[in-house]
Amino acid sequence: MSVPLLAVSGSVGVGKTSVLIEIHDILSTAQVPHGCVERDALGYSWPDHGRFNQEMIERNLACVAKNFLTSGVKYMLIAGVIETSSDLDVYTRCVPNSEIQVCRLTADLDIRHGRLRSREKGAGLKWHLHRTAELDAIQESSGIESFLVDNGHRPLREVAIEVLDRAGWPLGLSGA
Repeated sequence: MSVPLLAVSGSVGVGKTSVLIEIHDILSTAQVPHGCVERDALGYSWPDHGRFNQEMIERNLACVAKNFLTSGVKYMLIAGVIETSSDLDVYTRCVPNSEIQVCRLTADLDIRHGRLRSREKGAGLKWHLHRTAELDAIQESSGIESFLVDNGHRPLREVAIEVLDRAGWPLGLSGA
């Protein structure tokens, strides 16, 4: 049986985690069996294993996905930056029989900079401000996304509903 997997991607500061949480709320209200993963959280460890601790993330994602799937989850969502097709290969390995769609969220650079300034402190701020522009170029050239959704000056619920609609996932009348 196939597992619809929605990968919510985009540059840093675009709102991937916020949209993921909003989608979770919509699907929970509609009683749609799903599992959500904030990919970066799976790699908060040291020492690093691979670039951005990707090896640790993959090992942890495989365990989390298995737990979700054996507990009856029918849909999987993963929020995280996708730069290359090898990032998607990790999802394929970790979520067997997955049918992956990639939603790349977008927002103007000034909006992302504002969001980053409100959450990042210290040395990490400068890195994130540079990285958000760098990722734009990488993701634009890779064209991995199945579809784009604007997450600029719009209500979060509206963005989440559009993501679900574009992916063809159930909304449920109570979730809309």
